Amino acid sequence: MSKKLIVIGGVAAGMSAASKARRTDPNLEITVYTDGEYISYAGCGLPYFIGGRIASKEDLIARSIADFKKQNIDVHTFSKVESIDSDNKKVFIRDLKENKLYEDNYDKLIIGTGARPFVPNLDGMHLNGIFTLRTINDGLNIIEFLKKERPKNISIIGGGYIGLEMAENFVENGCKVTVIERAPHIIPNMDADMAEILTKYLLEKGVDIRTRETVKDFSGNSSVKSVVTDQGEIPTDFVLLSIGVVPNTEIVEGTGIKLGHRNAILVDHKMNTNVDGILAAGDCATVYHLIYEKDVYIPLGTTANKQGRVAGENAAGGNAEFKGVIGTGIARVMEMEVSRTGLSERECQDLGIHYESRKITSLTAAHYCPTSKSIHLKLIAERDSGRMLGAQIVGYAGAALRIDMLATAITVNSTVSQLIDMDLAYSPPFSPVWDPVLIALNQF
Repeated sequence: MSKKLIVIGGVAAGMSAASKARRTDPNLEITVYTDGEYISYAGCGLPYFIGGRIASKEDLIARSIADFKKQNIDVHTFSKVESIDSDNKKVFIRDLKENKLYEDNYDKLIIGTGARPFVPNLDGMHLNGIFTLRTINDGLNIIEFLKKERPKNISIIGGGYIGLEMAENFVENGCKVTVIERAPHIIPNMDADMAEILTKYLLEKGVDIRTRETVKDFSGNSSVKSVVTDQGEIPTDFVLLSIGVVPNTEIVEGTGIKLGHRNAILVDHKMNTNVDGILAAGDCATVYHLIYEKDVYIPLGTTANKQGRVAGENAAGGNAEFKGVIGTGIARVMEMEVSRTGLSERECQDLGIHYESRKITSLTAAHYCPTSKSIHLKLIAERDSGRMLGAQIVGYAGAALRIDMLATAITVNSTVSQLIDMDLAYSPPFSPVWDPVLIALNQF
């Protein structure tokens, strides 16, 4: 008799898990429950869908329910798993269309419930024109509002990647955009001197950047008309809340499953929880940080797919491992690109690590090439050993992708002395004779 795998969640981690489980065991019975309408979609592409660079929501969907059916994977949308009976290996599901509750049994269970936007408990949150962005339906709701209301004053709460990617869309449409960030600078996981380069660029583009400012509430009658902060009132027609996410882990209450950093499900390298037969992956789970050497919560689409793949293989009888992450991220804001990996200077200070940093400004191509643009690069290394700990890049024209080279070096514990003679490719359209990375390494 074949074993049964139930997967809770139908986006990155869940569908990666289901697909890998099928490839690992062709005879495994696999059922996926998701409370949403859409599955297997690229949430990171939503700002570009809203901005019109992606023509259709279907372009965001990697694989359809019909595609998974061909793999003999049974997908149930609008089906919310409300609770788990870990002792008897059962889940209780509510059909959201019929409002009926039913149960299903499993041999193995993968929790891939993801995360939801953090929504502060502030007065005025009920007003029309206040949005979060996480799902395709969120994107569709924003597009509908923008077409109908044509707002001119945009307030983005939060100066992280998603908020700034969205700012680009509004600036291009001639809107007045205000970004409100309560931290000392935007992109809080970068160092202040690097974030300042992007801040200056955005100010030149007409974006009002307000840091060290806290939102208190929203005012208006039926629709939002202003954002009230600890420093005043900002007129607005549209608010995007982009202040982080919360892992969807309420479902594990009563199961005995342990939670870790920020109440994410604690998993090991094989994606096992502490409860036999239950695995977890993606934005609802912790991940091991290779430099911190502990489990943390860093919800990223790349990590969700990798963890889902490992969970699926192991639920189907495999023995895969996911070693961990170092917090690599990248974004483009108009023509400017930003990326980071490893530790920032602030993180080194918090961890008590003795470090040195070097920051340089160079060019993305040979100075005589018309495509040559500026690139700002910071490297951070452990003082005594020379071990690479972190890197940050702000620049133009493909500058940010150099972060992948540095992420690789940090992942394998390379030192400055090992990297300083790297044989990097050179051609005038791609870099100067001395690549900016090598220039920075030579400053140590």
